[in-house]
Amino acid sequence: MAFEKIHFTANDTDKAQAAKRRLVHRYGQVSVKDAEVIVPLGGDGFMLSTLHAAQSLTAPVYGMHQGTVGFLMNEYAEEDLPARIAAAERAVVHPLKMQVLRVDGTLSEALAINEVSLLRSGPQAAKLRISVNGQVRMDSLVCDGALVSTPAGSTAYNYSAHGPILPIDANILALTAVAAFRPRRWRGALLPMDAKIRIEVLEPQKRPVSAVADSSDVKDVVRVDIEIEPDITHELMFDPGHGLEERLLNEQFQ
Repeated sequence: MAFEKIHFTANDTDKAQAAKRRLVHRYGQVSVKDAEVIVPLGGDGFMLSTLHAAQSLTAPVYGMHQGTVGFLMNEYAEEDLPARIAAAERAVVHPLKMQVLRVDGTLSEALAINEVSLLRSGPQAAKLRISVNGQVRMDSLVCDGALVSTPAGSTAYNYSAHGPILPIDANILALTAVAAFRPRRWRGALLPMDAKIRIEVLEPQKRPVSAVADSSDVKDVVRVDIEIEPDITHELMFDPGHGLEERLLNEQFQ
């Protein structure tokens, strides 16, 4: 495939906007709906927002690094871009869906490509009950929070919280505690990709908790249900030898 119909998008920094102008001048610009490939210019945060915005489209996404963290991005270069894209490796990821019940009885939904996190939002530690597929697995986890990560997101917040790095093609989710107090130093669990996870907030008035799906934040949480959304597919493209699988391996052998 020639990939001549490219849609460029960039974050708000001067550096990324200047790069976008040069690339549009060189390769042209089509609407995102007509694009054969979407090329975001920025960091990982901008890549995530681009994927969320384009989730109803079929075009793959080939990011180039013009931001801070670039784990999901390719090296920036202006030469022979259509040929680079044509030679790229592809990785398919599905987002997590979270459904949140709040203290006031309202429901909220959001999608997360990296992780869904529950985090304490007050001075006291959170107190959580964790169920998997309808069975309570932990009656009480006292902690700063907990998160459920996809393989694609396992090197992000999950890894910083000492969770495991998951191979990109692993049918596994990582459930990781953030600063667990009771049980002391509990690090979490590996769950099947099709697991239905419920995390209930015990004493939500006394120990308020927020739920975050990538950048979508919901406060005053009572309960969060988390599962993979198989009907939404994101296709990411990487330069040969620098695909997600290779990057995940490199993270473990630095």
